[in-house]
Amino acid sequence: MQPEFYLVSMLVDEQCSPEQPAIFQRLTPTQRWQAAHQLYCSMRRHQAAFLQSQHTGWLEAQVADALREIFSHARS
Repeated sequence: MQPEFYLVSMLVDEQCSPEQPAIFQRLTPTQRWQAAHQLYCSMRRHQAAFLQSQHTGWLEAQVADALREIFSHARS
């Protein structure tokens, strides 16, 4: 089964400013990896909090399993 793709329009305040691409280009590969890793960890924490709020009876292991499933199919 092919995954479905959705077009999502961004709000004006969510779009990159002209300075942001230049700032990212000046980062070292290590700094870029660290920024991406921080974003990934933040996304996992937020997703875990959301799952816990939606499934209050779930054990922590069930939340961890759901996170693993969600992020194993994530695309960029």
